[in-house]
Amino acid sequence: MDLIIIGLLGGLITGISPCILPVLPVIFLTGGAGSARFDGEALPARRSRPYLVIAGLVLSFSLVTLVGSLLLGLLGLPQDIIRWAGIIVLIVIGVGLLIPRFEQLLEKPFQWLPRREVNNRGSGFGVGLALGAVFVPCAGPVLAAIIVAGSTGQIGPGTIVLTLSFAIGVAVPLLVFALAGRGLVERIRAFRKRERGLRITAGVAMIALAVGLVFNVPQLLQRLLPDYTAGLQQDLAEEQADALDLGGLVTDENRELDNCTNGAEELESCGTAPSIRGIEQWLNTPDGEELDLAALRGQVVLVDFWAYSCINCQRSIPHVVAWDETYADAGLQVIGIHSPEYAFEKDAANVAAGIRDFGIGYPVALDNDLSTWTNYRNRYWPAHYLIDAEGTVRHISFGEGNYAATEKMIRELLQDADPDATLPAATDVADVTPEAGATTRETFLGSAKDVNYGGEGAYRAGAGSFEFPTDQADDTFALQGEWQIETQFAAPAGEGAAVRLDYRASEVRMVLAGSGDIVVRTTDGDRRTITVDGTPRSYRLVQQAAGAGVLTVEIPPGIQAYSFTFG
Repeated sequence: MDLIIIGLLGGLITGISPCILPVLPVIFLTGGAGSARFDGEALPARRSRPYLVIAGLVLSFSLVTLVGSLLLGLLGLPQDIIRWAGIIVLIVIGVGLLIPRFEQLLEKPFQWLPRREVNNRGSGFGVGLALGAVFVPCAGPVLAAIIVAGSTGQIGPGTIVLTLSFAIGVAVPLLVFALAGRGLVERIRAFRKRERGLRITAGVAMIALAVGLVFNVPQLLQRLLPDYTAGLQQDLAEEQADALDLGGLVTDENRELDNCTNGAEELESCGTAPSIRGIEQWLNTPDGEELDLAALRGQVVLVDFWAYSCINCQRSIPHVVAWDETYADAGLQVIGIHSPEYAFEKDAANVAAGIRDFGIGYPVALDNDLSTWTNYRNRYWPAHYLIDAEGTVRHISFGEGNYAATEKMIRELLQDADPDATLPAATDVADVTPEAGATTRETFLGSAKDVNYGGEGAYRAGAGSFEFPTDQADDTFALQGEWQIETQFAAPAGEGAAVRLDYRASEVRMVLAGSGDIVVRTTDGDRRTITVDGTPRSYRLVQQAAGAGVLTVEIPPGIQAYSFTFG
């Protein structure tokens, strides 16, 4: 039941995400477009057509996702052959909608069937099958787990249940659009008189989608539009982790990771390291060349899962950078797996800017679909996986801290790999990990994760007018002025907007984007102006001795506020 609920929720969230937009016009129009008579006139669409379009999509998407990669691998065929076949079918159907005689030509092989079956007023099931083959929704944690299971052949009842419930969840909002298309045709008299025009429009939309898929336009659209469902997907990831055992399906490739104890002081043996897969782009490698763990045998490897706006990662990265600089010549290979928490962290330019800011010189893989994250059954930012020269995982450390023990084990593995090696002195980077519970928890200003809101009334997406409360609770934030609350951030909708934060920390940072100057005021009268310019990044607001405090941030229009983080 947990898997069914998680799959349905993941599908519903995906079904309203921005990456669905490219297929919506086709679904909307084909829901009401009928077939053609042999005299060239158009027949009204069958009332069942919207349901059959979506049924075809769900069926083909489920089969392609679950067993497509496995079957193609067994047959030795390219992994994208199904996608190209779907694109070709979309073009053929689109041309048939534009040119009735071409559609009749396609139907000729079936004319031995009774005429009522040939001239079926367009069931739409074939359109749905083609759409399912090319349908690539946002790969949140649920879909990532399904893809990993399908590609590795570890398909059990749980995977099938998760896939079907996910597909049904996606189908619900898509069916609404298909029914809306049919309803529009039925209710608007002008459309009923122009069935032929509707067919032409649907054909153009279908061909346009196919051409867009050829040139990866949907992926470009995803980069241009903020993913307003990312926060919901991330929340769901935690529930999925509990249902699927540490963030993904257990496979033969990652099963033995359970043998490692988080933060152990001594080396352990936890099976061959899972592969790095599903990487969109490599940074800090010659010509973007990808790295393969199997090709790195003989070297000690440290795999670091991180995200550039994550405050925990920001405090951990100096240790990882120091290890890379100190031990690279002794045989250590550090690999950063950038697994985004926010949609803006998927942008390669944003990650590259973070790499420069942190002085990272080792290779970084953009794991935008969380494929490698899921393959390691990871759940944490940061997370370190230490791999020996034989390719075996020997140590795992989740979150901050444990740096001295991790470095000690790095040195042990380097010495084991080359007993004659003379290692440099150990690094000396201060461990500034805060004690558990000593700071305010990370505070998000988007509506999807508003756990620390201390103002009056409900905090929900949309435009609103806010006032600071008379008595604000500890470890909370409140707003004042006119604001537009989005899923991932809050943006001032007028002058005089401000955020008041009650916190416990020695350092307060704020993730901001846009262009303008913010003013930070503290209760002791300190006033600072900070210039914000460009893509989302973390800005330091306060650094002090550890303790409690209250600050107010005045934010002008043109700036988006994502979150507060604490050190």
